[in-house]
Amino acid sequence: MECEVNKNSHQNPKRNKPISHSQNPSTSMQDSIPLLPPELITEILSRLPVKSLLKFRCVSKSWLALISSPEFINTHLIVSANNKEYLHHRLMLSFVQPEYNLKDCSLGSLLYGNVTEAFDLDYPMKNPHKSVWIVGSVNGLICLAIEENDLFIWNPSIRKFKKLPDSRPMLRCGYYFMYGFGYDKVYDDYKVVGIFCIFGSGGSYDVEVKMYSLKSDSWRNVYDYQGGVLLNDSGKFVKGKLHWSTTARCAQYTGWEIISIDLTDEKWGKVEQPCFEEGNLDFALGVLENNLSVLCNYRTWADVWVMKEYGVKDSWGKMYTIRCPNDDPGKFMFSPPLCVSNKGEILLVFGSIFMIYNPSDDSIKYPELNNFDACLEAEIYIESLISPLLQNEPIPLQQ
Repeated sequence: MECEVNKNSHQNPKRNKPISHSQNPSTSMQDSIPLLPPELITEILSRLPVKSLLKFRCVSKSWLALISSPEFINTHLIVSANNKEYLHHRLMLSFVQPEYNLKDCSLGSLLYGNVTEAFDLDYPMKNPHKSVWIVGSVNGLICLAIEENDLFIWNPSIRKFKKLPDSRPMLRCGYYFMYGFGYDKVYDDYKVVGIFCIFGSGGSYDVEVKMYSLKSDSWRNVYDYQGGVLLNDSGKFVKGKLHWSTTARCAQYTGWEIISIDLTDEKWGKVEQPCFEEGNLDFALGVLENNLSVLCNYRTWADVWVMKEYGVKDSWGKMYTIRCPNDDPGKFMFSPPLCVSNKGEILLVFGSIFMIYNPSDDSIKYPELNNFDACLEAEIYIESLISPLLQNEPIPLQQ
């Protein structure tokens, strides 16, 4: 294009006429465009997606310093998290068949669009023969467990990850373990909790708990475990605490209870359950709009309870009752709701497919998702600039 313009200019002598200072287009353009104040530049950039910001770091040294600063990274995270259209939220999906894999898609498109595309993810230690488990997501960081040996804290938006040191105690046959991932706001630290249950003879068992700190890059033992055998998978992070459902440790009561651990003071606690209807049911903990939730599955329907005021039993409210849309009740299970749209509709997984339930008219629709097979689990994450690496730590190559 540039060579073409030069050629034409030689053919037209008028184009070789010198341009006076007043006629110089670049000078007049510079004079006519006012410089934006720094706070307005920050306001504009904070609303852009991470992909654009990574490119804009090359614009100038000042933009690089701004976009890389902790203040801007936190501002961008807050703006993204509060977007009601979920423009900067994505849904990560794990698959088992035909091979172990992770995909993701736009949450906003799934809720409000016609057709959504699911994309393959190149996650750390990707291997079609090794299981991958999404432990949890906080502020754009994902905790992944590969098989039972390797744990990672990973930001897929900026393609950086941190491999955690081995946490497992000396385990014998007859054991299982669960993890939880959360953020300690007081110490500005991301933490992973591992609960290892080792079964003995006669129904006895021992529990060992370890907590990892990203700041110290180390594990330490946590004592005074207050629960029974864990019933749910990953710990649910709400109000600075991780939560699990466990069997009740009480001779007079054989049901279940909700235990928690505070990531700041490392103290155990319990959360009282909602007053749900007794019967033949399965239950699962979840997080809905930053509140602790419980899904009670009665085979032909499911109730969703939400704790509006944390720690207050009377604040539990039955928010939704969803009827089983399948002719064979019990064949598929509901999963805890993932989110609520700005229209009041809730997104959840039924069996291995997504459904959107509208409580206003009790209707159900199934969003169309291309390049999608039956998923094992789904986790929402925010696109963010937060790095899982410590300062001056070398960046590993993503595998």
